[in-house]
Amino acid sequence: MSQRQQLRRPTLEGNVAVRDGRRLSFAEYGSHTGPAIVWMHGTPGARRQIPVDARTYAEEHGLRIIGIDRPGIGSSTPYLYPNVLDWTEDLALLLDALGIDTVRVIGLSGGGPYALAAGAALPDRVVGVGVLGGVAPTRGVDAVDGGPIQLAVRLAPLLAACRVPLGVGLTAAIRTVKPLAGAGLDLYARFQPPGDKNLLSRPEFKAMFLDDLLNGSRFQTSAPLSDLVLFTREWGFDLADVRVPVRWWHGDADHIVPFRHGEHVVGRLPEATMSVIDGESHLGGLGIPAAVLSDLMALDAVRR
Repeated sequence: MSQRQQLRRPTLEGNVAVRDGRRLSFAEYGSHTGPAIVWMHGTPGARRQIPVDARTYAEEHGLRIIGIDRPGIGSSTPYLYPNVLDWTEDLALLLDALGIDTVRVIGLSGGGPYALAAGAALPDRVVGVGVLGGVAPTRGVDAVDGGPIQLAVRLAPLLAACRVPLGVGLTAAIRTVKPLAGAGLDLYARFQPPGDKNLLSRPEFKAMFLDDLLNGSRFQTSAPLSDLVLFTREWGFDLADVRVPVRWWHGDADHIVPFRHGEHVVGRLPEATMSVIDGESHLGGLGIPAAVLSDLMALDAVRR
């Protein structure tokens, strides 16, 4: 039996109608009746980009983890939000449809801005936010320079103009190389820093990433390009607007989002703490899901 086949399927997968006749697809793990945690995938990524250890923790502690496909990946309708904040109106509709009153939101890498937006827009519903090596603002009062994201900033006009055809080409390319996905992931891992290389060598992580990639890209793959466009714009809110508690984890050897970017954002958030993941790179937060989930669940007691 392959690694991918050994992964447990989500307890529930489906689509929720949102604004303008669009839909967002989601996957649930853990207890359907437990405290809810929305897990926002990285860039690239999709709804099943949730570590196996996080799924196990949810089952053992009665938590409900929900992964959401951003527009243009999985079964979510392709769409470019005017800014990151605008997505929270769709999030509120999804929470309503799933019967969720309050929620915690976790964002990995490119999911970080979306998690922070939820904290800014829905303070009465979002108990707290967790960010794992999140992307920092490139525009506005909170902007920070440097890092690979600056390439997207320089190419912003091209990305905005060619996003749709580039998405079609990316989808076709991924479909072509799907049979080689496992070997491709091994090749990618070979050139990563030690932290990410070690993580990607673990069978359960490799299986999770392949399962997420192959399911998420089944129909379309434009979401990563939309993410890059939005990350080169102002987000629609300032970091000072995020008044819910934020817990931030960042590898001190991160080669994708510089560690100083995390320090910069945490320093500008009203109520945030930084946890350094010693010696880890960009994916380090995926290796400590029990600590992340435990800290976020403790925020309820802090708020009371």
